Amino acid sequence: MATLLYRLGAFGARRWRTMLVGWLVALCAVIGLGFSLAGSFQDSGSIPGSPAQMALTKMDRHFPSPQVESAQIVFQSPSGQKATDPALRKALASTLAATGDVRGVTEVSDPIEGGTVSRDGRTAVAEVSFTTKKDEDVPVGTLDAVKKAGIQAEQAGFKAVYGGDAYAPSTSPFGPPEMVGLGVALVILVITFGSLLAAGLPLLTAILGVIATMAAMTGAATVVGVTESAPTLAIMLGLAVGIDYALFIVSRHRAQLTAGMPVVQSIAKANATAGSAVVFAGATVVIALAGLSVAGVPMLTSMGLASAGAVAVAVVLALGLLPALLGMVGSKLTPKPKSRRKRGAPMGGQNVVGERSHGRGGRFAGLLRLPLRLLGFVFAPLGRIVRKVIPGMRSRRGHGAVSAGQAPMGERWVAGVLRRPVMTLVIGTVALIALALPALQLKLAVTDEGNSPTTTSSRHAYDMVSDAFGPGANGPLVILVEGDEAATVKSTATTVEKELQDVNGIADISGIDIAEDRTAARIQIIPDTGPRTQETSKLVSNLRTEMKPLAESSGNYVAVTGLTAVSIDVSDKLSGALVPFAIVVVGLSILLLMIAFRSVAIPIKATVGFLLSVGTAFGATVAVFQWGWLAGLLGVASTGPVASFMPIIVMAVLFGLAMDYEVFLVSAMREDYVHHRNAHAAILTGARNAARVVTSAALIMISVFISFLFSHDADIMPIAFALAFGVMVDAFLVRMTLVPAVLALLGDRAWWLPRRLDRLLPHLDVEGENVEVTDASDEGPQAPVKTPAAVGL
Repeated sequence: MATLLYRLGAFGARRWRTMLVGWLVALCAVIGLGFSLAGSFQDSGSIPGSPAQMALTKMDRHFPSPQVESAQIVFQSPSGQKATDPALRKALASTLAATGDVRGVTEVSDPIEGGTVSRDGRTAVAEVSFTTKKDEDVPVGTLDAVKKAGIQAEQAGFKAVYGGDAYAPSTSPFGPPEMVGLGVALVILVITFGSLLAAGLPLLTAILGVIATMAAMTGAATVVGVTESAPTLAIMLGLAVGIDYALFIVSRHRAQLTAGMPVVQSIAKANATAGSAVVFAGATVVIALAGLSVAGVPMLTSMGLASAGAVAVAVVLALGLLPALLGMVGSKLTPKPKSRRKRGAPMGGQNVVGERSHGRGGRFAGLLRLPLRLLGFVFAPLGRIVRKVIPGMRSRRGHGAVSAGQAPMGERWVAGVLRRPVMTLVIGTVALIALALPALQLKLAVTDEGNSPTTTSSRHAYDMVSDAFGPGANGPLVILVEGDEAATVKSTATTVEKELQDVNGIADISGIDIAEDRTAARIQIIPDTGPRTQETSKLVSNLRTEMKPLAESSGNYVAVTGLTAVSIDVSDKLSGALVPFAIVVVGLSILLLMIAFRSVAIPIKATVGFLLSVGTAFGATVAVFQWGWLAGLLGVASTGPVASFMPIIVMAVLFGLAMDYEVFLVSAMREDYVHHRNAHAAILTGARNAARVVTSAALIMISVFISFLFSHDADIMPIAFALAFGVMVDAFLVRMTLVPAVLALLGDRAWWLPRRLDRLLPHLDVEGENVEVTDASDEGPQAPVKTPAAVGL
């Protein structure tokens, strides 16, 4: 693979005009075709074959309703008056009639006649149906006209609030907060490279990859179901990994240019070495995300495959388009002779330059201080202990002949860790476990309008219905009875209605509704609690237990259904899939790292670190989204259970990102150990060569994820926060602190692999160590010379 990537990089660098034209044509074709065949994204939260979904399908067959968009108008009368009072009743009737005359409205229910009036008589709810098909946006003009029709009621003293699906706020997958995240990423890239040109290339390839992915998803939506949350997640991951993967290659290229390597040969070698690691890292993320389809939830499958596609596109552009862009700018990326970058240590490590770094670290020292200070703020007491325990951070003499004042801060940090590895490991592990403990209280549910921002009208309507009719009114349940004979169906439904009187947790029971074909009946139930509570989930379970004997004795089909029951089934399914998926991820992690590093201890250590990072991400999510810590500052609209697919998605994504950091950091250590057989020195060399890129990559990831936290999308916010926090902990506390401590304690044993196992495992050239480097200039190739690749970036 490395040889193929070398040839691809050399071709792109030499024929960059041809490559750029080809890529431009391909991207334009994908974008044009995708947007010309644009379909609609779906709001799907069901599981085919689940008990509630099967019953809902049967109910829709017996009680058909038009598949159109709908809305709610919640009317609240002044204090001390009722909606049924003559004057208010007349104004309400006039408003409903005017609403029905609005173009695009097909039906408006009368709450007085329909019985949707609260017990105190103050609140009435009218249902509005539109001509717009379900999952499509109702024209803004129609929605505004409906609001204008409510002026008569408001003039009479009513407070009219408009909610439901039609008035639910539509969240754009990309907006101003995300632009801020890109701006922060650009600043980090400029600090890292010291060049606006070098910083712009990773950003350009990432943006092009995201645009192509969005076009492909939009076109695919016409053929297959794509959930509404899929584009946002795909954009978030596509930007993050797209910038990072290009960053790895550009960093290697500039390091080689600093050493005097010719431009074309440097591009080819960077594509072969850093590009090989990019393929390995990207493949782990793609496999983990594609594995989400195993859960059997269409919504999760859609999000996983869309995100996997975005990551795959990012890898392809980094390996195919980036060499052409690097060839176009040529030697302009070479650091200036008097710059810090030129004087400092090249990121390629000793195999690229022929000597170790003796530079001060320049901008990297300042860059690394940011996350370390942030960690110190989060773990203020721990930070004071660490500064006492790890004196190497203040020492004037580091490892070997390099003084601590001259060494990059990443190396000085690791040198301090190596002075007290046991205490560092104990303190760090205890801190991670403490952060992960709240994860034991993680609660999951499918989000609804109760998660919307409090400033939206749909959230106001949701809260008014909850206050007037009880929290269960926003999530009613339905008991469906189906049979072959009308008499037995009615008899069974009557028995069900009587049995429901003795069930705890029910606030209200409607009458029996018989279908026109007389072969089905339904009874609506209003729970005491809201749709996202554990009590409602228990009620559904209890109802199924109570209804099972009735179904068996009568021979009829009796089931609990409704959108709330479907959501509960989805949440239960995802919760049940979390542990098997975690086992698969852990097994895959151990296997991949064992193949990559030819070690037993490294994979086990990396996997334990990954699990701790995931645990802290979940723990912090509980603290913010369930306990309300910093919820107002972060714009969390309401506390409570988080989206049920959050844990499995965070685990899949964080697995891939953690493997990225593990590969780019530990492979630099392994490469030095293979050549010098000095385990202690290899740890410092790896930190010197790879810490800069790991730090930059992590900060870019964090900035992108945090920007999506402010999108106010209830499904995406917990994912973005968990990923940002998880990346921060994994990169700086696990990989940059605990990993060196563990390796220092293990010594040479860290790189041991039984001979029999070594023969069984395939050999994977992760960093292109066996690439045949040739003269990639226009004069033609010379005799190939095998050179070990520098793993440090």
